[in-house]
Amino acid sequence: MLEGKNRIHLIGIGGCSMNGLAQILSARGYAVQGSDRDRSPFTEKLSALGIPVFIGHSAEQLGDAQAVIYSAAIKYDNVERAAARERGIPEIERSVALGEISSQYRRVVGVAGCHGKTTITSMLARIAQVGALDPTVHVGGDVDFLSGGTRIGKSDLFITEACEYVESFLTLKPTVAVINNIDDDHLDYYKDIGQITEAFRKFLRLLPDDGLFLGCADDPRVRALLSSPPKAMKTVSYGMENADYTPANIVFDERGNSSFDVTHKGKTLGRLTLQIPGRHNIVNALAAAAVSLSLGESFADIAQGLSGYTLTHRRFELYGTRDGIRVYHDYAHHPAEIAAVLDAASRVPHDRLYCVFQCNSYTRAKTLFLHNVTCFTLADRVLVPDIYPGRETDDGSVHARDMADAVNRAQPGKALYLGTFENIRAWLDENAKAGDIVLTVGSGDVYKQTKKLL
Repeated sequence: MLEGKNRIHLIGIGGCSMNGLAQILSARGYAVQGSDRDRSPFTEKLSALGIPVFIGHSAEQLGDAQAVIYSAAIKYDNVERAAARERGIPEIERSVALGEISSQYRRVVGVAGCHGKTTITSMLARIAQVGALDPTVHVGGDVDFLSGGTRIGKSDLFITEACEYVESFLTLKPTVAVINNIDDDHLDYYKDIGQITEAFRKFLRLLPDDGLFLGCADDPRVRALLSSPPKAMKTVSYGMENADYTPANIVFDERGNSSFDVTHKGKTLGRLTLQIPGRHNIVNALAAAAVSLSLGESFADIAQGLSGYTLTHRRFELYGTRDGIRVYHDYAHHPAEIAAVLDAASRVPHDRLYCVFQCNSYTRAKTLFLHNVTCFTLADRVLVPDIYPGRETDDGSVHARDMADAVNRAQPGKALYLGTFENIRAWLDENAKAGDIVLTVGSGDVYKQTKKLL
């Protein structure tokens, strides 16, 4: 539907992904404009690039647009969407538009997985800044070195996050597919882990017969796909062990950051030094290195790019220090992610480690945080506020107290339900001391609430 269109109007153009789409479309010769409810750094950047942005929504703003792209946050009854339907202007959902954009490139890398895809994609963007490939990169996060989430390149290579939620990654046209892991997330949409795995299998079926599948062999479900892919394709594995690409001679510095040799089938290619902590980021860096090498990038450029890589916002981000207590935030909202970021935090010198966990949906609370909750092992105490409802309505079937109880069944006395962030602030004022770390985790509004702790 984007073929031959002269002007495209994006509703919600200031969104993290939408502003990137606007930049890519503009760079590819489309006349682009859009609207959003509020001004933001993203809307200001678009205006500086010469892309018209309207603040507020009205039917008149469509002008002579020949297609409308809207984000998931824009409801069916939005005045601009309603006007588009009345005028017969095609409406395109954001992920569908991303898929159509991907079809305009000769080589497309889709970075998928329930955890780590934003980090891997942004690592690839950092490598692109020093390397020779010059790709366009679309990241689903806010990256300082990109001043957003998008890099505009001039080559025929497009690298993008491939999100599994509501199977939106099935709109893409990948020639290279990365699957970092497959986990029991988004159970408000998927029935079970079998259906989630099948969605990733469908994603691999999108590859051409000469396509490339890179997968993390540490994950048993990805390992099964590597051993038995759904169609003809080349496969490459990476992981901590028993893979084509593995790390060796791992050393952590005093900040918990790693350096390690990258080996390919037993041959040492060179050494990577990261400025980010955690074993999970070793795997993420291996994925970025494996992708880059498969595309023809030099190891020297990969090492240089990753040596200057810093995490995207809301990925183990230091929000500030108060009375000698460092406060970090991370987007982690699944047990595997929480365990990984606590591992990273535990490697940073500290006295006590307090984890504030805000669950962002009632479905996630019931399916992931009521039974056998062991992801908080490395925290000294877990402080639990009320559940953030997200897209859901509270039906009374689960409460944040139930999650605290589940943590305490695994480790008695570990968790404390406190309800509000004001209560958490008061508890920390009384109990936390200089040298401690407070880590807030979750994908709700916890990143905003974290400021109350400072």
